[in-house]
Amino acid sequence: MENTQTSAKAPKIKLDFKDSKYATGRRKTSIAKVWLKKGSGKIYVNGKLFSDYFSSDNHKMQIVRPFELINQATEYDVKCSVKGGGPTGQAGAMVHGISKALVLFDEKLKSTLKTEKLTTRDSRSVERKKPGRKKARRSFQFSKR
Repeated sequence: MENTQTSAKAPKIKLDFKDSKYATGRRKTSIAKVWLKKGSGKIYVNGKLFSDYFSSDNHKMQIVRPFELINQATEYDVKCSVKGGGPTGQAGAMVHGISKALVLFDEKLKSTLKTEKLTTRDSRSVERKKPGRKKARRSFQFSKR
């Protein structure tokens, strides 16, 4: 029998990011490797456009925020490799990495991004479950009698 199905996978885009700045961003359990270069404002995440990768509008706004703060939304191209965690952690890790890479490009942007707390790693993560409890803090129902 012949296989009549065609492959529905989109070809992976080969991106040229020579002469770019590299930074690593982290949030929760997500790690984002970010390459930033002068360009036309395209953002690629794991080989896809970021609007295709992230379905939530909130995450899309969050990722573009560092560029909007410095009024250069279409000045830089971003290539990002993200792994670990969920979409919220990945978006946060990307923002952290993009902000650090922008500071490497221009040291004057550091004060603007720092006042918005984008260059600082958000160290909050899930609290561990404790023994004798249902979750981290939630206890089992107490019965007096």
